[in-house]
Amino acid sequence: MTSQTAGAGDGALPPPATAAPRGLGRSLLPTDGLAKAQGTFPYAADLWAEGLLWAAVLRAPHPHARITSIDTSQAAAMPGVHAIVTHEDVPGSATHGRKIADRPAFARDLVRHYGEAVAAVAADHPDTARMAMAAIVVEYEVLEPVTDPEQAFEAEPIHPDGNLLRHIPLRFGDSEATGEIVVEGLYRIGRQDPSPVGAEAGLAVPRQDGGVEIHTSCTDPHSDRDQAAACLGLPAEQVKFVVTAVPGATGDREDLSFQLPLALLAIRTARPVKLAAARDESFLGHSHRHPTMLRYRHHADGEGRLVKVEAQILQDGGAYADASADALAAAVSFAVGPYVVPHAVIDGWAVRTNNPPSGHVRGEGAMQVCAAYEGQMDKLASRLGLDPVELRRRNVMSTGDLLPTGQSVTCPAPVAQLLDAVREYPLPPLPNESPAEQWLLPGGPAGAGDPGAVRRGVGHAVGMVHMLGAEGTDEVSTATVKVEGPVATVLCAAVETGQGFTTLARQIVQDVLGVDEVRVATVDTDQPPAGPGARGRHTWVSGGAVERAAKMVRTQLLQPLAAKFGMSTELLSISEGKITSYDGVLSTPVAEVLEGKELWATAQCRPHPTEPLDDSGQGDAFVSLAFAAVRAVVDVDVELGTVRVVELAVAQDVGRLLNPAIVRSRIEAGMTQGLGAALTEHLRVAKGVVRHPDLTSYAMPTSLDVPDIKIVKLLEERDVVAPFGAKSVSAVPVVVTPAAIASAVRAATGRPVNRLPIRPAAAVVTG
Repeated sequence: MTSQTAGAGDGALPPPATAAPRGLGRSLLPTDGLAKAQGTFPYAADLWAEGLLWAAVLRAPHPHARITSIDTSQAAAMPGVHAIVTHEDVPGSATHGRKIADRPAFARDLVRHYGEAVAAVAADHPDTARMAMAAIVVEYEVLEPVTDPEQAFEAEPIHPDGNLLRHIPLRFGDSEATGEIVVEGLYRIGRQDPSPVGAEAGLAVPRQDGGVEIHTSCTDPHSDRDQAAACLGLPAEQVKFVVTAVPGATGDREDLSFQLPLALLAIRTARPVKLAAARDESFLGHSHRHPTMLRYRHHADGEGRLVKVEAQILQDGGAYADASADALAAAVSFAVGPYVVPHAVIDGWAVRTNNPPSGHVRGEGAMQVCAAYEGQMDKLASRLGLDPVELRRRNVMSTGDLLPTGQSVTCPAPVAQLLDAVREYPLPPLPNESPAEQWLLPGGPAGAGDPGAVRRGVGHAVGMVHMLGAEGTDEVSTATVKVEGPVATVLCAAVETGQGFTTLARQIVQDVLGVDEVRVATVDTDQPPAGPGARGRHTWVSGGAVERAAKMVRTQLLQPLAAKFGMSTELLSISEGKITSYDGVLSTPVAEVLEGKELWATAQCRPHPTEPLDDSGQGDAFVSLAFAAVRAVVDVDVELGTVRVVELAVAQDVGRLLNPAIVRSRIEAGMTQGLGAALTEHLRVAKGVVRHPDLTSYAMPTSLDVPDIKIVKLLEERDVVAPFGAKSVSAVPVVVTPAAIASAVRAATGRPVNRLPIRPAAAVVTG
């Protein structure tokens, strides 16, 4: 994979600095980057403790079944087995959940999805634990699973709370309005797995007070602690979560799954217990992107201007509520895309099924609808005989326009500029016909049938995501900044998931206080909560808290000097490691002033409140929005249906470039995840059973699959309500890239391409 940046003066990435970078706007490198690249950085799977036991979790082999008996006697009698726990051993609440406590710690009477936890074993060796797990005898009465979301409405409830998780009926403008031109489409989006680089792992250590300390790579430790404490029947102060390094997270790792068995086993045995999930267990144990079916009808006038959008959105939430309400709100609210639509009738449903649970995955809700509404825009352009980019250009929104929720877009919304940037960027050259370059054809020299059957297509897409939580979520984070001599320390429970928060925190403190050495403390639940690491939260909320705390320390630092020289602190500035006065009389290194001093301050950041959507889908539900435009160039073998993405060009509004190198890497990573959703990634489920949960059958893009990624424009138009003016950068490329690739395949084949990932049959042209 290669990456290039163009568009100097428009937020393009600057050339590498010759001096060591520091402060905001520079490409400061992560302090742990080298250790992670060399494989020496410790993760949860590397943890060890004296007297360690190993855990294994028994998972149900049926998507829907009644448990009639559980016999653990044979397993318990095996040498080396120290404890076995089932639902009968859960001392507190039988269920847990981030917002709705509907998921059992262990399946009690019913199994509701394939791979649901039934029991757990602790033994003195991992092989012994697995053998004991296999020796547990569970008798099941197999039930007919509900696996079709459309049938869930009429099927017998699979959960006491019913099969309907949420329904949002959005009505905007005149529901009776019609347009001169009408196009319809049915779209299906598959089940994408987050597939973190490192599978789940953890270590639970019993405490002397009867509690437990859990070391794991979670992303919202305080929520996990509160849920775990409720199930364990313990006060929250007796349960501590310590966050180890997170080996990959894309809005996921918010599931409380293996942590509860670990905690129960550690308390039962009074010994440390460790679990390192195999890849198949990882696939079964965490949530996935919501499979979604979307029916659309677009109305437009003769000039191609949108009049009304009608849509029905059906999301498969799996067996438990998880994040389905949030994902549905995003899907319904963004169902028309970043376009001006005066009238909208949108109905969205999220339902329970006996399929694997769905949850937070980067761009949830927004990615599925983007693929659909951009498919509709291509269809409308074809119907009108218009250039697809020109059609989009006539309808894009800008600051001040309304979402179909009635909320005004107050943040920068430069959609037209982004679309123009990718359209005007030079197209890549056609491949040569020499044998040496035949590997560039779809499938390579062995897979390509006839080079004459290869057609090139160019497609465009625009999309949007929301930042932070929505619908009244109380977004707040707390941070403490301590300075002892020349060293500053940041304490904040914001988990570093790869988004670069620890690097950002260092940059903020360097900027505000002028110190070089900034350390970020390990995250645990003894610190005040900072919330989950998704949707740009930590850049905005946690970064804002760090900045406020650092400014309070700055005031403490400058006040004695200001008083000594008879001036206010506002007349003193810190830059390049020096404190200077407005008149130049004072100029002294920060390190000298800090010598022998200990300063600290704690601050919070809380963005402006939002509100839930009402019964008509109306309300100011979002804090801010981020936008991107992507152009995809593909080569398609129309005889075999194989697709090769030649190039992806992206233009994105980033608000402000806080760390250009990290922004670039996050955009590239997001587009790669979007590439997988477009072409290869689909967790196969047949009648509720996950087929081949491994990385051989689940085809993720490799470095050979990723095309040239051209970062054409990074538009810096600051969001005035954000602490630094910056926007979330990693989710919106995931949202827009699949739609752009599908558009390019349509252009190459003339086929509708209404399903993701794109199947070879959808790209075959006959006749």
